[in-house]
Amino acid sequence: MEILQEEKAYAEFFNNFIRDGEVLWIGIRPEAHKPVIVLEETQAQIGGLLNDRYNKGNSEGKRQVTLIQHEHLQAVASFLGREKIDPSLVRRNIVVKGINLRALIGQQFSIGEAILEMTGFCHPCQQMEENLGKGGYNAMRGHGGITCRVLKEGKIKVGDKVSVIPA
Repeated sequence: MEILQEEKAYAEFFNNFIRDGEVLWIGIRPEAHKPVIVLEETQAQIGGLLNDRYNKGNSEGKRQVTLIQHEHLQAVASFLGREKIDPSLVRRNIVVKGINLRALIGQQFSIGEAILEMTGFCHPCQQMEENLGKGGYNAMRGHGGITCRVLKEGKIKVGDKVSVIPA
């Protein structure tokens, strides 16, 4: 994913992360509109996560793995007047905390043994209105997380670090 023109002047700051993130939750979606399967660990493969419906074995696919921030799930819950949101309702693969996913534009990063690269933003769809109720779509706008491509296969577990690989 290309760096935004208005941010290019700040490129010297792009590798300044105070701390690593952490994996809190992992889920796969074997089929569309079927329940998410929650896992303690998974295998990132070229093409996506093992047994996830988006894993087509295509190394060029841009939506192989989806990540969302725990902090954004808290914001969405607040917008909807709830205490919390079950991560399986937003149908992303990995929930992380402690690192700004939007700051990963143009970055490669490791999660456990795997190396991923951000490919874009994961925008909400009509299913958010169905899963989260009225207002779910709007609550998720700007908080849907990111899409990624797997560059190096490896195991990913709950509790693993999310670390930016300096350019």
